[in-house]
Amino acid sequence: MNFQLAPVYLDLQEEAAVVAARVEPMAVEADGMSTLHPGVRQALVDSRLLELLVPKSHGGRFEAVDPLAVAVVREVLMGVSSHADSLFALQGIGSYAISVGGSPEQKAQWLPKVALGESLAALGLTEPVAGSDLKSLTTTLTQDGADTLILNGSKAFISNGGVADFYSVLAKDEEGFTLVLVPADAPGLSWTLTPEIIAPHVLADLTFDNVVLPMSAVLGRRKAGLELVLATLSVFRVSVAGACLGVASAALREASQHAHTREQFGKPLAKHGPVAEMLADSWTELEAARLLTYRAAELAQTNPAGTLHHSSMAKLFASEAAGRIVDRGVQIMGRWGLIRDSKMERLYRQARPMRIYEGASSVLRLSIARELPREMNS
Repeated sequence: MNFQLAPVYLDLQEEAAVVAARVEPMAVEADGMSTLHPGVRQALVDSRLLELLVPKSHGGRFEAVDPLAVAVVREVLMGVSSHADSLFALQGIGSYAISVGGSPEQKAQWLPKVALGESLAALGLTEPVAGSDLKSLTTTLTQDGADTLILNGSKAFISNGGVADFYSVLAKDEEGFTLVLVPADAPGLSWTLTPEIIAPHVLADLTFDNVVLPMSAVLGRRKAGLELVLATLSVFRVSVAGACLGVASAALREASQHAHTREQFGKPLAKHGPVAEMLADSWTELEAARLLTYRAAELAQTNPAGTLHHSSMAKLFASEAAGRIVDRGVQIMGRWGLIRDSKMERLYRQARPMRIYEGASSVLRLSIARELPREMNS
């Protein structure tokens, strides 16, 4: 059993570190924006990291999207800038259904542009009422004649909303659910900015008012859209765990540096028992989360659909651990951890939504528990 990353992933860490260093001077500004930061986008475009998000056949780096590669890169980027992490990850989250279920024409039109950063992608799932309960979606897709589909409804809190060049949208289609590819300039599609959240990033609400689509807009098969959504979650949920590692690692680094340089009562904070305990617990949890994340990502390489519960466990544990580690970091730094837009304060705001993104912790616990009897009997 090898607990070390293979050289190819170590090289990716170094690539991501170069991008992170370029983004870091822009991070405070970019991470406070609800609109696209052109400098951060350009830094990603100038790198080759976006190639990781499409298959080699259409401009990608590997034969297929590699969950471990994505998680490793997100860990590095998120430790510096949530804006950079979000832009990177969404290229894959929004386009993965095209990679695995798109027609040759859809792949040729969009995937090379995704790999080059020429087109931005987004996935449209969440609605004003339906959140994690995808089967309660009210956005509808109806057939009008032999070759036309009509899309009506709305989506809420869509990442990359308003800046994406296309949306993969899940809609109710008679007795099933269909995923359709909707260009951003489609007549009848409009958007409004979502109210700003505690860790701002590009978010918008989408409205589809009699959006006319050709039958060729269907991704995969009609009424099989949930399969493509689950495939996307299988590959990219574990990458959220990678992003959580980035938050937790950055917070522990800040807290440790402060604890070893700040003196109280005649000695560094790190030599006081309660502070040492918090640092030790944080480091231990970070290493445990990293091992679980890398293992889940490796499992997802070969059988993403069959190992979704492992990706869910990694995301659950890493996001909850990141919350605890950042909270301890603020406690260790005291007033220095409360300064607006300081590194620790930004990490504190960024850590909390991670327990909601791509499956809230409570929802993940339900799905993991359902898989337990099968796992125990295998």
